[in-house]
Amino acid sequence: MYYAGIDAHLSYLQIAVVDRAGAIKLNHRVSTRKPEELVRTLAPFHPLEVVVETCPFWPWIYDLLVPEGVTFHLAHAKELRFIANTPQKKDAVDAALLARMLLSGLIPKAYPRRPEQRETLRLIRHRAALVRERTRLACRIHSQLHQSRVLLEREALLRKRAREFLATEAGSRLTPEQWALISSHFDLIDRITLLINQLDRRIEERGQCDRNAQLLMTIPGIGPYRGLLLATEISPVERFPRPAELVSYAGLAPTTRSSGGHTRHGEIPRGANRWVRGALVSAIPSHVRLAPESALSSTYETLRQRLGWQVARVAAARKLARIVYRMLQTGERWRE
Repeated sequence: MYYAGIDAHLSYLQIAVVDRAGAIKLNHRVSTRKPEELVRTLAPFHPLEVVVETCPFWPWIYDLLVPEGVTFHLAHAKELRFIANTPQKKDAVDAALLARMLLSGLIPKAYPRRPEQRETLRLIRHRAALVRERTRLACRIHSQLHQSRVLLEREALLRKRAREFLATEAGSRLTPEQWALISSHFDLIDRITLLINQLDRRIEERGQCDRNAQLLMTIPGIGPYRGLLLATEISPVERFPRPAELVSYAGLAPTTRSSGGHTRHGEIPRGANRWVRGALVSAIPSHVRLAPESALSSTYETLRQRLGWQVARVAAARKLARIVYRMLQTGERWRE
């Protein structure tokens, strides 16, 4: 059995291979312009396990090596940060250290997604990026309106009557340059909205072919976008031994510090899957509106009155994560 560590860069890969005893059998650099050279270099070492840090380059390495019978491991880059703090910071040293950590079972693993999962995530995240860009443009319009004492509700700006209001009642307060800026931003918003609508149709079509997405869409407040996002990000649910593991993966469990018999719970961690957390947290208001009598809505309302809506929303999202886990595990549809 052999273990290889690959220190991946844009133009080259540094490869170190060790045997079961940890002895270095190869420490070699190959060009990314010739991917077949990577396969030839590793061919004499089988059976082989390979580890690569999370980076923009790992997907094509995965797609190249897995069909060749290589066991692929993806290492969590943030938890491997100490590599950068070693006295000898060299590519060859990093690659050899990765290989020996894999041999010793010390790799903090991340989940390498299959090609079809990556395609779905590209579609979902592209839509999210367009929504953020549209929001940024809307905020710039609001900035110009506020400079001229024009008040307009934030959610009303993207509606047709908002433009009629600006053209009639508020038009006299805006300067020509403000009008030019606002008009150009509205043109961009219209174009982005058209693209978002096209992506929504593709997301809905893809969600209809995903059994887990269809299952999660039975939850009030989770539509095609959130359903497909959660199904793709969480799948396979078997990689989470318990519901608490999914809650932690989504960053919905508060940080805990325990020492000397004292335990203190802090804020929710920032380092987590922000896509899963965002989908679960943003689903709560929609769920409360669509299913006000459900147990989840009751939990939210009780906590909101006692602790405020911010804490209540995260706590309800934590409960929703456990529900999602059980649904994916058992295949059972949502029921009140």
